[in-house]
Amino acid sequence: MNGVPSENELVPEHLPGGSGGVWKVGRTVRRPTGPWTPAVHELLEWLSDQGLGGIPHVGGLDEDGREIVSYIEGRGVPVDDEVVLDAVLVEAVTWLRDFHDIVEDFRPDGPRTWRQAGEVELEPGQIICHNDPGAYNWIVQSGHFVAMIDWDLAGPGERIDDLAFLCWTGIPLYREIPVEDVARRIDLVVDAYGEWGPRTLLDAVVARMTTATERIAAGIERGDPGMLNLARKGEPERTRNRVAAFVERMPAILAALD
Repeated sequence: MNGVPSENELVPEHLPGGSGGVWKVGRTVRRPTGPWTPAVHELLEWLSDQGLGGIPHVGGLDEDGREIVSYIEGRGVPVDDEVVLDAVLVEAVTWLRDFHDIVEDFRPDGPRTWRQAGEVELEPGQIICHNDPGAYNWIVQSGHFVAMIDWDLAGPGERIDDLAFLCWTGIPLYREIPVEDVARRIDLVVDAYGEWGPRTLLDAVVARMTTATERIAAGIERGDPGMLNLARKGEPERTRNRVAAFVERMPAILAALD
């Protein structure tokens, strides 16, 4: 006996999250799989081989058929109660740019099945996006961004889609904070990513979050368990209402950016 508990002796700990069904077991995270899992694992393993930090490492499947990925120490961001520090926001955006620059070279040899896109090939100009890089999927240690988790929604998209989604909860834009803070933090994002201006990014936020509501609705229609769990939390109507409220605030934000 070495005093180390076997896997069967470890007590699972349910982890919070919008899609549900995620458990911590020892130093690993377990979640349900789907037709998209092989593509996500291929992506994560490729990114790891390229040296991208801040991602979970794939450990295969457990005896219950759940995926196994490494547990990353730190804390999540309670987005409804907290606005992340400017430094954390900039670090997250810088990580996203690094990820996008690396994943540009990930070109699978044929179609892959992704959770929301289905079985598709990458189109010219597309990359594989994280597709859910909200602040609730950031891991923070000692006041610094260290990782992006929950890759199950990864799939084809454009770079600005991911950045817009990050801004929704990272700035945040989905709820009201002082307009001067919004404008200042948008400028931080724009400078850190280095690709688009503030107005282009804000328009992309409206488009991307509208797409998010459509994807949630389609997932509910398909019976996707994760999307059904979001429905119990008021989606997609909750996000539709938040997008409408954000559009009403946009003129004041744009004025503050001038």
